Order: sequence, then structure tokens, then C-alpha cells
Amino acid sequence: MRPMNQQQLTDNIAKVRSRVRESAEKCQRQESDILLLAVSKTRTADDIRRAVDCGLRHFGENYLQEALDKIAQLEDLDLVWHFIGPLQSNKTRPIATHFDWVHSVDRAKIARRLNDQRPEELPPLNICLQVNVSGEDSKSGVSPAELPALVSTIAGLPRLHLRGLMAIPAPSDDIARQHANFSQLRHLLEEVRPMAADADTLSMGMSGDLEAAIAEGATIVRVGTDIFGPRR
Repeated sequence: MRPMNQQQLTDNIAKVRSRVRESAEKCQRQESDILLLAVSKTRTADDIRRAVDCGLRHFGENYLQEALDKIAQLEDLDLVWHFIGPLQSNKTRPIATHFDWVHSVDRAKIARRLNDQRPEELPPLNICLQVNVSGEDSKSGVSPAELPALVSTIAGLPRLHLRGLMAIPAPSDDIARQHANFSQLRHLLEEVRPMAADADTLSMGMSGDLEAAIAEGATIVRVGTDIFGPRR
């Protein structure tokens, strides 16, 4: 794949940061409270290096082998790696070993494997629980009704650090629907927080709906297309 043009990448990141800043100001939030997570799946290690030159440090990956290759190529950089893709039991060990965050935990079996396979010399693995706020059968994520039980299970796993919740709602151009989905996730976090004192993270909002997500309290927005351009 041809590396992305540095000037275009610089311009794209500046535009996304401006959107985040303006959205935060509208709801009287601090821009510094919102982490811009660059979704770098299908992008080259060189693209990531260019993004680092623009000030980004947190990168999200969906595909394990592709991610491991890039992590190895970029080990000279001080980066924070987030796994945001679907989790399979046979892939939990390398994820537990090489990532700092996992956003897509949605069942106890996966959580226990990540806990048991997290190396002792590393800090506990930051995780978010993926919630299916749209109620779609095709979507990954724990149901809102089953969320408290999963939180309770994870509270007893010492190698995991439950940081909050994540959602990928069904795409919609309806601004009211965007707000409703993100508001639901915010309320769910408030409900489970007594069981997870450190749960302060709402990983929600992407290129097409980050304004609604920030208005509803997002602390991590996951942006790929508007940073790196259309997926190749």
C-alpha cells in the first residue's frame, strides 16, 4: 500500500481535532477530557509513524495478525495500543500480551482468558465492555440486561482493570437516534459504577457521529476514515 501523504494526514488530523474541540465547547466540556483514538486497521506502519509525527499516540486495531506485525515494526515508539475488534478465544493470549486496552469484551469466558493470560510483569489490562445498545442480533456486545452480571464477574479478576463501556450503534443519520444510543450507554455506566469504582470511560463515537457522542459524555472517540481517508 502506498503511504499516505504527510500534508493530507496533518490536515485531516487538524480537522478532526477541531471537530472534537468545537463539540466539547458546545457542551461545556474540556477537549483534554476526550481522547482521540486513531483507528489504524488496514493502514501501514509508515502511516502510523506519520500520524505520530502529528501528535497522535493511541491507535486502535481490529485485526490481530496485522496489528502484531505493526506493533513489532513500531516498538521503538512509545505508543498505546487498543484492540477494538471482535474477540475470539484462540486469540486472547497475544491480545493480553501485546495490547494496553481492549474495548470489545462482551462475555465472561473471554474476560477470564484475558485475565489468566495477562503477563504478571505488565500492569492490569485496561478493558471496556462492549454493549449492544441497538439490540441488533448481528451486533456483538453484551445486552444491557446482562451487563451487571458481567461487571460483577470482572470485578473479581485481578489482571483486568475495568475502565468503562464501549458501543458501536447501528449507523444512523438521525441525530436524535445517535444521541439516544449514546445516552443509553452513559446511563448504563452510571448504573454499574458502584460495582466498578474506576469505570470512567465511554468509548463511543466515530467519524460520522462523534459530535453526538461527545455531547453525551464520550471520553474516547474512535476515528479512522476522517484521519486516514477511505479504507484501502
